[in-house]
Amino acid sequence: MAAFFVFIRDNARWLAGGMLLTFFSSFGQTFFISLSGNGIRSEFALSHGQFGSLYMIATCASAAVLPFVGRVVDHARVAVVAAGTIVMLAISTVIMATAHHWMLLVVALFMLRLFGQGMMVHNAMTAMGRWYAAQRGRAVSVTGLGLQAGEAALPLVFVTMAVLVGWRSTWFAAGALLVVVGLPLITLLMRVERSPRSAAAADLGLVARDWTRREALRDPVFWASLAGILAPGFIGTTIFFHPEYLVELRGWSMQLFATSYIAMSATTVVFALITGALVDRFSAIHMLPYFLAPLAAACFVLGLMEHWSAMYIFMSLLGVSYGVSSTMFGAVWPEIYGVRHLGAIRSVVAAMVVLSTALGPGITGTLIDQGVSYLSQIVAMGCYCIVASFIMLAVSRRVAARQLAVSP
Repeated sequence: MAAFFVFIRDNARWLAGGMLLTFFSSFGQTFFISLSGNGIRSEFALSHGQFGSLYMIATCASAAVLPFVGRVVDHARVAVVAAGTIVMLAISTVIMATAHHWMLLVVALFMLRLFGQGMMVHNAMTAMGRWYAAQRGRAVSVTGLGLQAGEAALPLVFVTMAVLVGWRSTWFAAGALLVVVGLPLITLLMRVERSPRSAAAADLGLVARDWTRREALRDPVFWASLAGILAPGFIGTTIFFHPEYLVELRGWSMQLFATSYIAMSATTVVFALITGALVDRFSAIHMLPYFLAPLAAACFVLGLMEHWSAMYIFMSLLGVSYGVSSTMFGAVWPEIYGVRHLGAIRSVVAAMVVLSTALGPGITGTLIDQGVSYLSQIVAMGCYCIVASFIMLAVSRRVAARQLAVSP
């Protein structure tokens, strides 16, 4: 524990900058956007399926653009990329606040997803993957706490402000916060780059040869690993996108849903920090087969239990899965493919994650409109997690065997 606090002290500026990047990415995350769902559907006269389809279109478009935009992190300084991303994210919040035509709504969603969920997180995690080696797990876990802080605090803040001033004014406030607080703080903290201690990493066997993006995309392991890595984003986004419908089915309240984020954030923080230490000790590759187990359990609880406590149990288990996966995903790609082309490779991964979060609301919304039980869909997601865990076991063994074969 003492070593962890020493690590925090010695790396405070970079870790704080990374945390702020992931915190302010909240404005482009599904959990935050969905809080405006009722207002948007009412003002634009959209059904669940129609809003989900527009969201899917905008998110798919952002996923298509991200691999091209995301490569900039391999060539520009982190602070420069952060400043540009924050400005564009702030502009997107203003468009959301002022949109009165469905086409402007799609533009706002596209920009929020590209610069919020996409570039803010991509920039932060690529920086941690490149700046740290032997302590990469700890760095990624601490950086990810920013998003957990956003998930814990912002839903209740948004719901309260929306009641007082309306959902559009709340989006204006989000843009102001980005410009007044996020932009100066993040650029100040990240303006000095950090160099990893590569020798220490080599002693732990954490240095992989530097694959190009073309080589990584031709590797079967890359695509097989996505079967599990995309699951948390797909499932979490699906649940967070239809909160009003879920609580209506169960007879719960939106206040219950909003406060349950605190349970998720608490377990996410705890397990992100635990996972950071485990990754530094055992490697992310060896943890792949296990990270979907709590997510499967979470889906079964939410889909099958009717008592209001199921919401808190679900969020707690989801937090365990998020804590493990958020840390592991930041470390697994450098372990497999090195760091020289990490930005280019991660931009494809980030695009696939964004795409998966687009498909969830669109597919489930359409199925809801067609009369397919939403709760049955959630149970089916839990079954998928079990199947994907066996795929992750095969991936882990394949990568371990490959690394053993090239070891001197």
